[in-house]
Amino acid sequence: MYQYDQYDQTIVDERVAQYRDQVRRRLSGELSEDEFRPLRLQNGLYMQRHAYMHRIAIPYGNLRTDQLRMLAHIARKYDRGYGHFSTRTNIQYNWIKLEETPDLLADLASVQMHGIQTSGNDIRNITADQFAGVAPDEIVDPRPWAEILRQWSTFHPEFSWLPRKFKIAVCSSKEDRIAVKIHDLGVYLSKNEAGEVVCAILAGGGLGRTPIVGSIIRENLPWQHLLTYCEAVLRVYNRFGRRDNMFKARIKILVKALGPAKFAEQVEAEWQHLKDGPSTLTQAEFDRVARHFEPHTYEKLSDTDASFEKHLLENRAFARWIERNMRPHRVPGYAAVTLSLKPAKGAPGDATAEQMEAVADWADQYSFGEVRVSHEQNLILADVRKRDLFAVWEEAKKQGFATPNLGLLTDIIACPGGDFCSLANAKSLPIAQAIQDRFDDLDYVYDLGDLSLNISGCINSCGHHHVGNIGILGVDKDGSEWYQVTLGGEQGEGARLGRVIGPSFAAEEMPDVMSKVIDTFVENRINGERFIDTYNRIGVAPFKERVYASRQPAHA
Repeated sequence: MYQYDQYDQTIVDERVAQYRDQVRRRLSGELSEDEFRPLRLQNGLYMQRHAYMHRIAIPYGNLRTDQLRMLAHIARKYDRGYGHFSTRTNIQYNWIKLEETPDLLADLASVQMHGIQTSGNDIRNITADQFAGVAPDEIVDPRPWAEILRQWSTFHPEFSWLPRKFKIAVCSSKEDRIAVKIHDLGVYLSKNEAGEVVCAILAGGGLGRTPIVGSIIRENLPWQHLLTYCEAVLRVYNRFGRRDNMFKARIKILVKALGPAKFAEQVEAEWQHLKDGPSTLTQAEFDRVARHFEPHTYEKLSDTDASFEKHLLENRAFARWIERNMRPHRVPGYAAVTLSLKPAKGAPGDATAEQMEAVADWADQYSFGEVRVSHEQNLILADVRKRDLFAVWEEAKKQGFATPNLGLLTDIIACPGGDFCSLANAKSLPIAQAIQDRFDDLDYVYDLGDLSLNISGCINSCGHHHVGNIGILGVDKDGSEWYQVTLGGEQGEGARLGRVIGPSFAAEEMPDVMSKVIDTFVENRINGERFIDTYNRIGVAPFKERVYASRQPAHA
């Protein structure tokens, strides 16, 4: 994993000292809230419904165990004993006291962490595949490139006050596991016929009130030009992006207005001023960063293990967990396992201090002292020997992290919603829990197969509801909480947006609505096909007819 050098550490330490003085001046009244607001946002501090929320960066979702233990310490000392892992692989604390935030950031700096650029109109946390470095379908390890982008974008003087927030994802595998197409800027890494690394650049993706799937604007870009080309994209956006209306300020609006081809022309023209300039990457610079991501020293193992196979045959619950929550590894005898943060009656993405410390212990014992965070709000041990999988499963069960529901209906993606967020129109977590309660039969959920359910408490779409096979959006109707349902969304290579099925529903109706949607799927399913395949085949009409059959006209 990447380790700070003296420059990185100095930058973060000096930012903590600067922020400490800003908080002192705010508490003394020298700074008004309007003056302080942009300063706290630069350090990831939001004012939410009941208290401050602090968002901490987890670059490309990678954590050392000392960092995870520090996150547990933060939860216990400064919050109410837990944290929430978000769809951007960050962690959020919802009950923070302003006067304690400088000490919180100082504690984080001691393990090379911070909250810089986790909010505000700047370049946010760079994301990458949670199985980076171990996935068999990986072309190159995306983490060095994500780290290069992180270093380049942190405190970039030209992009500290963009029209709106800006999100970047880097993918280098055949399967897109990080939803690149719904990002402001996406990077697809591959190799050309000569075996050289090249980039395809995507721009203009995003969700929110105007959801748009991004478009490829440049292909076969030599890797040396990655930064200069990204800089050209951001310059065009910074110059022409709308600043008169925050709801139309994202790059997706600019790309849509110009059209992808015209936008690409603008970028190419800008790039001519940057190409081969100081930001051009060299092999020496790439090697400097890449050496932090050298493969671990793996044991030479057979890809079959007798004890593992024995447990699979003798323990049905373990076998089901392996089938859903284990991923293949590029090294024989190893596997990657996902620890589900979606237990029954639990808030999706939440983990207690004790649970985080337990995962850190497991990572030290079984996975080279590293933990990954996925944008689906789960945790990953990426390098577990197959002979250790049963022991990991038994430990995970004790902490409630062994639910075998990865990719299933109850593996729900959800934002914190109206329980915490001041922007939310409706609560997300109670709806997620009500659905989990309705579908508490794991055997039934297992038989339904792959099915994504995403919930957002407002149109900002932090729960990515637009690209869930089933999406739920909280809406405000005359001061009360209602929920709009979409069907047919997908993320990944075939990303597309879901379709609203009709009028919204009251909270108490949502479990029945979900049952009717699932019943329609089961009745029309052929040969065990996935939900999305059934939906694509029969369309929205049968679902809509079933859901609204006995319902009186309600809110639009």
